[in-house]
Amino acid sequence: MPGESWSDYENDLTVVTYFEMLSAELRREPYVKSQARDALVPLLKGRSAKAVEYKFQNISAVLLLLGEPWIDGYKPATRFQNSLVDAVLRWFDAHPLWTTQQLERTARTLARNEFRDEASLWIGPPPTFSNSLSLIEPALVELVARKFDVAARDARNRALGEAGEGLVLAHERNTLRAAGQETLAARVRWVSREDGDGAGFDIASFEADGRSRLIEVKTTNGWERTPFHITRTEIAAADSHRDNWHLVRLWNFARSPRAFSIRPPLDVHVQLTPTTFLASLH
Repeated sequence: MPGESWSDYENDLTVVTYFEMLSAELRREPYVKSQARDALVPLLKGRSAKAVEYKFQNISAVLLLLGEPWIDGYKPATRFQNSLVDAVLRWFDAHPLWTTQQLERTARTLARNEFRDEASLWIGPPPTFSNSLSLIEPALVELVARKFDVAARDARNRALGEAGEGLVLAHERNTLRAAGQETLAARVRWVSREDGDGAGFDIASFEADGRSRLIEVKTTNGWERTPFHITRTEIAAADSHRDNWHLVRLWNFARSPRAFSIRPPLDVHVQLTPTTFLASLH
């Protein structure tokens, strides 16, 4: 009923409809938002079409916080019940292959259409330097973080990380070729794949003048401010190689990869929060 909190049943139905639309959008299949909304309204016991539209915007906000893509036409609206977060997480629990499917779809698209021999990824400045304001209040970020560790999920998603690293590797080689540096392009190495993760960077590349570029890649499917994990080794590498270490942050990977770069010192750009501790017996 209008004015009453939405029940779990109503939230679950609305989340299902939303993901049906989002899945079609990510597959680049046509769908009509108003038809999906109008089919849902009679199932929600007195909710208006306007209320449903706003709930769709709430779901976009939850997905933004979870580091997931959302429907372009439903701008995130951040005043929502805590129970909506639970409803979205229930949907993810019931669809464990969702993130993998989006990643595979994006990888196929990139392989078919983009970032081939002549293409490069545009890498811009961090959000704070481009005056990009946060869409979400810090309190909401903390709320979702208590329920779901987005950064830990992305850190565990090896396929996502490798896809991002592969894209940046291709970008580095393409950039050097475009500058007429074929020899340097051939020397770019995927260090994390060839040598393992212990170096503190993923890719060893070069500037066009031959100077070294050491690149750590962090990839998420969500927005540019999605938190990410960084290891003690990576922080140490950033500190000891300040002149040539770069963190390339890939975001919106599931739909259309975008990137920005961060240079040391890291604490100028990001807040570093300890998340694990080494416990030794007394």
